[in-house]
Amino acid sequence: MPRNPSTGVYSKPAGTTPSVGQVIDPVPWNALTTDLGNEITNSLPRDGSAPMVAPFKAAGGTVSAPGLGFASTPQTGLYLRGGGLLGFTQNGVDVAFDKATVYAAKSGDYTALASDDNAIHRFTAAATLTLTAAATLGANWHYAVIADGGDVTIDPNGAETIDGAATLVIKNGYSVEIICSGAAFFTNKLFARIASKADSAAVGDFVVGLTLSNNSGSPNTHIDFSAGSSRLGSSFVSNPSSITKRTNGTFAAGTGAGGLDTGSVAANATYFAYALRKDDDLTFDIVLSTSATIAGVNTALLTGYTIVKCIGVVLTDASSNIRSFVLYPRDEYTFVTPVKDVIGGAISTSSALIALTVPNGVKVKAKLRFQFTSSSATNSALLSDPAQGVLVAGIVSDGGNVGAVQVASNYAVGSADIWTNTSKQIRQVAGAAGNIWMWTEGFHFPCGRSA
Repeated sequence: MPRNPSTGVYSKPAGTTPSVGQVIDPVPWNALTTDLGNEITNSLPRDGSAPMVAPFKAAGGTVSAPGLGFASTPQTGLYLRGGGLLGFTQNGVDVAFDKATVYAAKSGDYTALASDDNAIHRFTAAATLTLTAAATLGANWHYAVIADGGDVTIDPNGAETIDGAATLVIKNGYSVEIICSGAAFFTNKLFARIASKADSAAVGDFVVGLTLSNNSGSPNTHIDFSAGSSRLGSSFVSNPSSITKRTNGTFAAGTGAGGLDTGSVAANATYFAYALRKDDDLTFDIVLSTSATIAGVNTALLTGYTIVKCIGVVLTDASSNIRSFVLYPRDEYTFVTPVKDVIGGAISTSSALIALTVPNGVKVKAKLRFQFTSSSATNSALLSDPAQGVLVAGIVSDGGNVGAVQVASNYAVGSADIWTNTSKQIRQVAGAAGNIWMWTEGFHFPCGRSA
């Protein structure tokens, strides 16, 4: 057959190139016409009326000139990439297609390989997933992990990192997609986003549950917190069960462990309770600090935790024991035994500050009862918020909140809820000199708890 099967070049049979006056030999000429008929029959019709009967062999081509293109758009089509791989080009630009997704279940530790590119592995038990060196896996290698039976610890090769850390723990019930840059590993950040629960649109400041109470077994040193949740802005944490923390030990994770951010428990001190969220597994905990602000909490023992919100306060007495109290709705604290803060204290027409047994470093509304006596008849006393400045007791001035003494040296009683300053103080003044007794029954310390 005159067509070369390797090159496709057609050559006429010998003896079919005539000269003028030559008698045509029918044998070669018949062979020529037969060959031409065969080759026409073997050609692919342009109108597509007949198909190929053998593999179509196109030119290798390039990304800008594909071996198989289109008359109207010759730069769009198929070409042969390096390594015998098929390439796709659109208007001279290479188009990448992912490998087929392969699913597999894993019941134990596993090492991810280059062949796992675009695989999805579901781990049905706690396991460690070791990643082959990033340079071996190569840039663009990607792999999905589903933790469905236990936590999965992702451990990159050697000193390589994932999201900048030495390891990443995927908690049971979560999933993550891993991407290799050729030098390190990264995730799609979805797990981290869910883990932090830091919805940028989330706002609010509240405490639900997490009610404080003296522990029944060790009320002097242990404080119980009921189940509940807390939010401050975009920081949120919840706890499905109660937890106990101790004032006679520094912070350690878990119920029954120490709670102080630093030092030892002090006498007549204020300890603010802050809800914590562990960053890697979202678990709840509590730290106790003398700081009235999150910024002032000592974080040396809190690596890996986010301080979410202040959820309450406990006070110690002169023996460094927790004062017994009851916490009512809307953050109202009542001491089991009222504290007699003033015993026959002098009171006069000169306004003075008096300290109470309430939290230090914050303003609270103290719940107070008073008893007042004076050698002057019709005398009264006025106890007030320091923020009001200096007031004057008396009916013609700023009034009073302890009943007037109608008989000289008799006693008058009264009660009031009064806001303090941040030094635990209120103001006192009387219409004339006398003596006063003052009991602190508790206080309101608003943390956003409505029930």
